[in-house]
Amino acid sequence: MGSSTARRAAIAAMTNFKTIAPRVNYKTTPLHEVYASNVFNEEVQRQRLPKPVFKKLQQTIKKGVAIDPAIADAVAVAMRDWAIEKGATHYTHLFYPMTGITAEKHDSFVAPTDNGGAVLEFSGKELVKGEPDASSFPSGGLRATFEARGYTAWDPTSPAYIAENPNGTTLVIPTAFFSWTGEALDKKVPLLRSMEALSHQAIRVLRLFGDTTASKVFTTVGPEQEYFLIDKNFYWARPDLINCGRTLFGAKPPKGQEMEDQYFAAIPERVLACMLEVEQELYRLAVPVKTRHNEVAPSQYEIAPIFENSNLAHDHQMLTMATLTKTADKYGLACLLHEKPFAGVNGSGKHNNWSMSTDTGENLLNPGDTPHANAQFLVFCAAVIRAVNKYAALLRVAIASAGNDHRLGANEAPPAIISIYLGDQLQDIMDQVESGGAKSSKQGGHMEIGVTVLPKIPREAGDRNRTSPFAFTGNKFEFRAVSANQSIAGPNTVLNTIVAESLDYIATKLEADKSAGKDFNKSVQKLLADVIKENKQVIFNGDNYTAEWHKEAEKRGLPNFKTTVDAMPSLITKESIALFTKYKVLSEKEIHSRYEIYLENYNKTVTIEAQMTATMARTMIIPAGFKYQQEVAASITAAKNAGMTKAALADQELLLAEISATVSSLQKATADLAHVLEHHNSGDAMAHAKYCKGTVIPAMNTVRAAGDKLETMISDDEWPLPTYREMLFIK
Repeated sequence: MGSSTARRAAIAAMTNFKTIAPRVNYKTTPLHEVYASNVFNEEVQRQRLPKPVFKKLQQTIKKGVAIDPAIADAVAVAMRDWAIEKGATHYTHLFYPMTGITAEKHDSFVAPTDNGGAVLEFSGKELVKGEPDASSFPSGGLRATFEARGYTAWDPTSPAYIAENPNGTTLVIPTAFFSWTGEALDKKVPLLRSMEALSHQAIRVLRLFGDTTASKVFTTVGPEQEYFLIDKNFYWARPDLINCGRTLFGAKPPKGQEMEDQYFAAIPERVLACMLEVEQELYRLAVPVKTRHNEVAPSQYEIAPIFENSNLAHDHQMLTMATLTKTADKYGLACLLHEKPFAGVNGSGKHNNWSMSTDTGENLLNPGDTPHANAQFLVFCAAVIRAVNKYAALLRVAIASAGNDHRLGANEAPPAIISIYLGDQLQDIMDQVESGGAKSSKQGGHMEIGVTVLPKIPREAGDRNRTSPFAFTGNKFEFRAVSANQSIAGPNTVLNTIVAESLDYIATKLEADKSAGKDFNKSVQKLLADVIKENKQVIFNGDNYTAEWHKEAEKRGLPNFKTTVDAMPSLITKESIALFTKYKVLSEKEIHSRYEIYLENYNKTVTIEAQMTATMARTMIIPAGFKYQQEVAASITAAKNAGMTKAALADQELLLAEISATVSSLQKATADLAHVLEHHNSGDAMAHAKYCKGTVIPAMNTVRAAGDKLETMISDDEWPLPTYREMLFIK
C-alpha cells in the first residue's frame, strides 16, 4: 500500500503488534470471586465494622438518614486496614468537577514517628473531608483565582474501592465537591439534591395510593456506552484526534456503513480481548456490565450495565469511560469517546435508561400485566409525560455541547426536538384515559414464525422506536440524546428535578381533592385525563428523522434548538430558576455559574478545533498539495519535452489546473479562518458563542471541504494523514 512515511509506519507497527496485557482466565479465578473484590461494599462493611456502626452506615446508604459523625473514625480504621491488605499506600478523594471528568489528589497513609520510623494512619476527619484547590476548576464566577478554598465531602452512598496500578494500589473515596461559600462546584451535589427532591414528592404520591411501607424512592439508571476503537498508531498520526477527540479532516471512504454489516457482527479478536479485560476490571469494582456488541459504524462498539441507583450509576459510568481508555492502550488501541469522531458515519451516544424504584424494590414505571388498571403506574407515567413536555427546553440544555451538535438532528441520533414515544399499548391506554377511562390493554401474544422446530416467541405489546429521543421501553424511559463522553449527572439532575415538579403538582391536586372528601379514584381519572389533554403534543410515535415531523413539531409548539447556542438561554429563564431553586437543587447563583461554564466550554472547544484545523491545513495538507502539484507539473513538462501533442496533454493539464485551484481554495480558506480567529467577537460568553457558531464554525467547514476534496485528488503516497478507509477498517 502506498502511503506517506507516518501512515506506512503506523500500518507496519500494527502488523507487528503484540499485546502487553495478561490473558483473562476465568478458569483459574471464577467470575464470582472477581466481582466486587476491590470494593468496600456492604459485605465487607458487615465483616469489618462494629454492628452499631454498620447499622448506622447502612441507614445512611439505604434510607438517606444523615450520617452520624461519631462513626467516622471506626469506618476510617476499617477502610484503611482493608485497603492496606489490598496493597494500598495512598488514599484519594475522587470528585467530579465541572470539567466533566474526574479529579483526584492522592495522600499517603504514612505518618512519621518521633523515633524516625513511620505508622500508617487514616482518621475519620480525613475520611469525611478533603480540601483541594477550588480556584483552578471551572466555577462560572463562584470562585475567583485568589479564592482557592474548596472542600470534598465523603459520599457514603457510593462505596470506596481500590484502584490498581502496576506499582501499587490506591484507596479511592467518592466525594462531593463544593466551595468555601457552600456552592456546588461539581456534578454530584446537584444530582444528589435532585434525587432527594424526587424521592420526597414520589413518597407523597405513594402515600395517597396507600403505600405506607416505602420510605424512599430512588431514581435508577442504566447508561449504555458507545465508543470507537482504532489502532493507536493511527491515533498518534492524527493531531486532530489527539487534541480534539475527533477528525477535523477526512474524505468519505468508498465503504462506510452502507452495507449494514458492522452492527452485531462478530467482534474482532483483539477488540474482544480488550473488552474482556475491561469487563474484568469493572467486575472487580462491582460495575454490573451486562452487554457488549458491535455498533452500527465500522470500529464502533457498545458496553451496557444493569440498572443502579442514579448516583452510583453515575460514578460507575465515569469508571467505565476511564477503564475503556486505560485498557485499550494495552491492546494497541485508542478509545474514542467523542460524540462524532468521524464525519459521515454514525456518532456515539450514551442511552440513559431511567426509572424510579422504592426502597422496597418496586419499579414505579413497571406497567404490570394490565397497565390500564394500574392507576399508580399511570400516574407516575403521566408525571413523566407532563415533565418532558413542560421542560423540554431544559432537557435539551442538559445534553447540549459543541460535540453533540454534530450528532443531534442527523439521521443517526434523536433530533434536537424533544418528544416522547409511548408505543402501541401505552398510547392506546392514554387515548382511553383521555376519552374518559381506560378499560383494556393491548396484549402482545405470540409470534408464529412458520418453522416447526422454533419455539413460539412472546411478542411485546409495543414496538421500539430508535428515532425517538425519549422512549418508553417496557418499564423505563430511554433518554437517547445523551452524548458518549458526557457525565450522566447533568441530564439526570434535570430529569429528576422536572419529574419531582410534576409529582408535586399531582400530589397537591390529589391531596386537595382528598381533603375535600372527593372520591379518590374519580380524582385520579380526572387528573390523568387533564394531564394527557394538556401535554399530548409531546407524544409522537412516528419517525423522528423525517422533515414532516419537524414541520409537525413546529405546529405543535415544541421547541427545536438545533445548536448549543440556541438552547443555552433556556437554562436561565425565570421559569428554570424558579424550578431549581424551589426544589433546592441549584441556587440562582449556581444556575448562572453553569450557564457561564457551558458557554465557556463551547467557546473553548470550537476555538481549539479551529486553531487545529488551521494548523493541520498549513503544516500538513497544503504542503502535500504543493508537492503533488509540483510532481504533476514536472510530469507534464517531461511529456512536452518528449514531444507529446497538446491534445494528448489536455487531460493532464486539466488535472493540474484542478489541483492548483483546490490548493488555492484551501490556502484562502485557511487564511480566512486565521483572520476569523484573530478578530473574534468581543463581549460576554454568549456573544462569543454566537460568533463561534455563526463565523468560526462555517470558516472551519470551508477549510475542511477543500482539504477533503484534495485528499481525493492527490497521490496516496503524498497524503500525510491516516484515512478513514484505514482507521475504520484496518484492525
